[in-house]
Amino acid sequence: MLVRVGFSADPDDAFMFWGLASGTVDARGFEFEPVIADIQSLNEWSLDGRLEVTAMSAATYPRVHERYALLPHGASFGSGYGPVVVAREKLSLDELRNEEIVVPGKLTTAFLVLRLALGGEFPCRVLGFDEILDEVASGRARVGLIIHEGQLTYGDAGVEKCLDLGEWWLLETGLPLPLGVNTIRRDLGPENMRAISDILRASIDAALEHRDEALEYALGFGRGLDDVRGDRFIEMYVNDLTLDYGDEGRQAVRELLERAHAGIEVEWVQ
Repeated sequence: MLVRVGFSADPDDAFMFWGLASGTVDARGFEFEPVIADIQSLNEWSLDGRLEVTAMSAATYPRVHERYALLPHGASFGSGYGPVVVAREKLSLDELRNEEIVVPGKLTTAFLVLRLALGGEFPCRVLGFDEILDEVASGRARVGLIIHEGQLTYGDAGVEKCLDLGEWWLLETGLPLPLGVNTIRRDLGPENMRAISDILRASIDAALEHRDEALEYALGFGRGLDDVRGDRFIEMYVNDLTLDYGDEGRQAVRELLERAHAGIEVEWVQ
């Protein structure tokens, strides 16, 4: 059975897939095909169920929960850190409410949490996530919402951090911020869903057990990150909550979706 696995071109996602990519993990007769795309594209593709397994923004999940189930591993949580709002000069939360903010997509968790932090809708413009930092640094935009490796590199562009959404969320809820989740299509059936889930979990385990080899592979997806910052990025987003949500991770997802008025019962593949 062909299983297309969608993930973003980030070191942390690539790190988790290393066990399968390297052949270290037994695929048990499944044919796993990586499909690499930006998170906004993965979110949009999930709306029509294009991929059997896919990463997506936690904020997108309520739209597709009837088609996809949450895998109990592979999620990206920010524990007191996360996407950042940057500008050429520091702006307060009140000042941000009056600014047009360039965002990486309206289906992203970063967009949802920024809307929560600002207390509602705000003027925005959508741009590719990898273009936003330059848009702000060049002065073409005044404020931008930065995700992925830009969380570590924005200082190189000479811009200022105005708000860290992971920090805001932690102060607001006392919980880590669920950013990305891994999901599997329900029409594969319970037996295949469980088997594929076990294999993907084994891939994460293998990467952690062979960290140096997995890190070397993952840094090929670093988009300008040097080895030190690439390693740090993986440490930030591949952790205990990645292996298993646990009670805290599940509570964090439910809290986020409740605040988003999702109105769904959240469940995970067992």
